[in-house]
Order: sequence, then structure tokens, then C-alpha cells
Amino acid sequence: MKQIFDNVSYSCSKQVTQTYSTSFSLATKMLAPSIRADIYNIYGFVRFADEIVDSFHDYDKATLFDRFEKDLDNALRDRISLNPILNSFQHTVHAYGIDRELINAFMDSMRWDLSKSVYNTQEEYKQYIYGSADVVGLMCLKVFVKGDTAKFEALKESAMSLGSAFQKVNFLRDLKADYEDLSRTYFPNTNLACLNEESKQRIIAEIEKDFKKGYEGILLLPTEAKFGVFMAYRYYRRLLKKLKRTPALEIKNRRIRVPNYEKFGLLTRSYVKYQLNLVR
Repeated sequence: MKQIFDNVSYSCSKQVTQTYSTSFSLATKMLAPSIRADIYNIYGFVRFADEIVDSFHDYDKATLFDRFEKDLDNALRDRISLNPILNSFQHTVHAYGIDRELINAFMDSMRWDLSKSVYNTQEEYKQYIYGSADVVGLMCLKVFVKGDTAKFEALKESAMSLGSAFQKVNFLRDLKADYEDLSRTYFPNTNLACLNEESKQRIIAEIEKDFKKGYEGILLLPTEAKFGVFMAYRYYRRLLKKLKRTPALEIKNRRIRVPNYEKFGLLTRSYVKYQLNLVR
């Protein structure tokens, strides 16, 4: 029975999420069971693509990415794949009517990471973030609103802003690894070799603007999704707060993180706020 294979595929996507990201996994657990597996399926797909371009240094990344993209095309066309991550992803794509344009934009940004290391203009920067983060938020939104086109359009801009905020926080947190290990510079008009407080505060102000718009959309999400997304929002806000307090020189030299005990404490406080209807 194919259902057995599908269940194995969903389990693989869940395992990928839990292994690669404790914070995203924790937030996903706060979603309603009816949509939880589909968010794991989306994360598994984007994580595998990201791993190819970021981690497989001893292999021909371009060849691996081409193969992954071809397998993706086949999975979406045939509605099945022997790659369990792609098999679970194609299920979610078809179940919720996720637009192929969103998937293509994501793959385009990942392909940029194979060869592009500097983003000199705001246009390039925005295009990369749209493909690497905004569209992932939009894929998840399709699941949250269960494919409802009107609700999707009403929340689209907020979902993109939240995706942008999350990605920019990641950029700032991973500045050292991106710059030293991957030779990448995402922030335009910013010399990361001599990042100063003025540059850091400019980046943070941009992120806070995205967070404000993203939060407005969280308030309008369906009940099944609201607390999980609120939890992710709270985690990234906490991380941004730590980055804001950390001197620019220190951000360049080490990866700032939120320890697991803080994440679980944040979960408890977030749940209390949610239950008391203080998320407004």
C-alpha cells in the first residue's frame, strides 16, 4: 500500500525538522495536528536544498543540485518520488495548491548560493530574500489557510514580512560562518570585515520593521496555526534582542544563540500569554 510509503515519507520530513532545528521543531509542535505534518514536509524540502548548497563541500554541489531539481520536477509531475522528502513535499504541494512559482523562486535563490557570494544592491538582496524566505512563509501560509485563496491574499504581505524578518535575523546570527566559511555577504552596502554599531543598528531597525508588519498577520491567522507561528515569532524576537545587545565585533566573532532552556522558558511564557488572550 502506498499509504505505508507515504507515512514513512512524512516521518522522514519530521525527523529532518527535529534534527536540524530545535526551535522550528518546537514551534511546529504548537500547530494543530491537522496541519503539523505538512509544515514538516515543507521544512524537509527546503532544508535538503539548503544543505546541498551550504554543506556538501566535498562533492560537486552543482551536479547534486541539478539532480535534486530534476527529481523535484518529476515528483511534482508524477505525484510520487522514491526520495521520501520529495514525496512528502509533493503531497503537501498538491493538497493545498501551492503555486509552482513559489517553489521555482526558492530554487532560484538556492542556486544563487552555488556561485553568488556578494549582494551589492537592494534589488538583489530583496530578490534573494524573497526566494529564500518569503516564499517559504507563503508555502506555510497556504497550509495555514487550508488553500483558501481569499485568506491567503489577505495575509500574504504579512507572511512575507515575517519570513524576511526570520531570514535577516539568521543572516545576522550566522554572519561569521557565512562570511568566513562560505565567503558570502548578504547585506548590501555593509562592509562585514569592519561591521560597526551603526551598520548593525541599521540592519536591526530594518528587521524590527518587518517584525511589526509580520505580527499584524499573526493576529489574523486561523486558530490551528496562530500559537505555533506566535511561538516562532517570540523565539526570533528573543534572538534579535540578544543580537541587539551584543557588540558588533562580538557578532563577527561568534554565533549568538538562544539556549534550549531559554527556548522552553519562552514557550511557557508564550503559552500563558496566548491562553490569557494577550496576543493582540
